[in-house]
Amino acid sequence: MGSYKYFEEYSENVTDDLKNNFSEILKGIGEDVDREGILKTPERAAKAMQFLTSGHCQDPAEILRSAMFAESYNDMVIVKEIELYSLCEHHILPFFGKAHIAYIPNGYIVGLSKIPRVVDVFARRLQVQERLTHDILECINTTLKPKGVAVVIEASHMCMMMRGVQKQNSVTTTSGFRGQFEKIETRNEFLKLIGTELS
Repeated sequence: MGSYKYFEEYSENVTDDLKNNFSEILKGIGEDVDREGILKTPERAAKAMQFLTSGHCQDPAEILRSAMFAESYNDMVIVKEIELYSLCEHHILPFFGKAHIAYIPNGYIVGLSKIPRVVDVFARRLQVQERLTHDILECINTTLKPKGVAVVIEASHMCMMMRGVQKQNSVTTTSGFRGQFEKIETRNEFLKLIGTELS
């Protein structure tokens, strides 16, 4: 399976190990692992966890390199409202939201579908939103070598919504800028186009 293809395969050994571990967790919280509704839960959870962390064994830079095209376009390219789903590494609970990404080409453009794929690879790892933002930014900046790149992520975190402070309407915004986006006028143009304000 190529590093940039959709994750469909599961390791039988990993599935078995995780299945046993999930069985022990269910027993530990007082569940009956032999009841009908739970009987196949350990295996389902094992496969779900492999999918949700499949980004650890994928190369996001290769995704970009697979669809780079020489082009003299020199204006801003924006892909916004990219849905993302990830797992917080602190509680292994989901956080989800949208990424907005822009770059200014420097001799090369990239296939537009590859930018959301890069987001998916980094999101399908145990993450914190700050590092997720940085990882996406640096991958695009290092691989594509554009004149500038910008990343803004807006996400809600279940570890804040379901437990802890239990603030259901809180949204966390993180951002990163390189090259021409470090200039305030270019940054503000991007933020206006995605409809976001940063204080």
